[in-house]
Amino acid sequence: MTDIAWIDHALASARPKAVGALLRYFRNLDTAEEAFQEACLRAIRTWPEKGPPRDPTAWLIFVGRNSGIDAVRKRAKIQALPDEDVISDTEDAESDIAERLDDSNYRDDILRLLFICCHPDLPATQQIALALRIVSGLSVPQIARAFLVSESAMEQRITRAKARIAKAGVPFETPSPQERAERLSIVSTMIYLIFNEGYSQADPRHEAAAFSDEAIRLARLMLHIFPSKPELMGLLALMLLQISRRPARFNAGDEIVLLEDQDRSLWNQPLINEALALLDKALRHRKPAPYQIQAAIAAVHSRAKRAEDTDWVEIDLLYRALERLQPSPVITLNRAVVVSKLQGAQDALDLIDPLGEKLGGYFYYHGLRGGLLKQLGLTSQAREAFDRAIALAHSAAEAAHIRRQIDKMQEEATQPIAK
Repeated sequence: MTDIAWIDHALASARPKAVGALLRYFRNLDTAEEAFQEACLRAIRTWPEKGPPRDPTAWLIFVGRNSGIDAVRKRAKIQALPDEDVISDTEDAESDIAERLDDSNYRDDILRLLFICCHPDLPATQQIALALRIVSGLSVPQIARAFLVSESAMEQRITRAKARIAKAGVPFETPSPQERAERLSIVSTMIYLIFNEGYSQADPRHEAAAFSDEAIRLARLMLHIFPSKPELMGLLALMLLQISRRPARFNAGDEIVLLEDQDRSLWNQPLINEALALLDKALRHRKPAPYQIQAAIAAVHSRAKRAEDTDWVEIDLLYRALERLQPSPVITLNRAVVVSKLQGAQDALDLIDPLGEKLGGYFYYHGLRGGLLKQLGLTSQAREAFDRAIALAHSAAEAAHIRRQIDKMQEEATQPIAK
């Protein structure tokens, strides 16, 4: 009997490549998605009884392809496919499909799927949202959180993107070298969003936790295709530096451990070394860009043996450079943490207060604001900010972290004043 949790994980992991292959075959996003969903339903019905195939992805592609053909034939009133027993006998077909996938252009249907979703006929926001939905299988609420918009707005954005692709007759062939270069930036952004969705998971068994590893794999593949692009080096270096801290980011109770409190002996030093080498190579090109600067910030943290050894002055300079290249309220919010270290909580609070209108629905804004107010002794205002952060938390771990801050504040308020 195959465990249903394992099946769910296998289906989620196979989704990008399977949908990419089905899209290449049917050249229609809706048909590819429907075919994959039908294959998933058959897997849920048959795998618990018969056991999983040796290559779940190839099985899903084969069954999904046949299901899609069956649907097309029914719409055209053509004879249906053979019975389930015939379709399920996929031993040779799976091997054939897997071999042809390995030999296809760029050896990866996922990358082709990314380029299709990031077609220049679509606005940038629709490109990223569509790719997150189609490639990674993220839910609409998950994508909406990444963009700081409502679920209904995101649903409309994805629907409009699909409609525009269908109406424009977007070609599903591999793009030319010039087209690939033009789409590189938006694809990189989408990959980093996938990474962050997985990185935020405390439970490594959660299916979304695998997105971080998938994003790193995609970045490695893109760097292989574009080996001279320093910003791709920066993107990969940034993700490697961040993922190197994953073993220390949560304690045994799945509670968040802040960077300054992490056990740095748990950080993955081989990944750090690889990232630092990549970053050094990127910076030698002398073409600074956002991912390189973010990686440089992460590198400063990684080089500090202890939290108190962190070079906050250098980090502040890097954040200022990042703000000039890519002005963003979130970047300013991150720089406020550095300002609090160098100049104090009040200066940091003055920096982020004007961001309230733009970041009013952002968990980290209210969490940081509550922490700064707490440092200044403004407990009632801090409690209000913390309560807002809890309401916006993406996970139980985030909510629990804020509750601990409230508990500590209450404990400090009830302690007798020393005489």
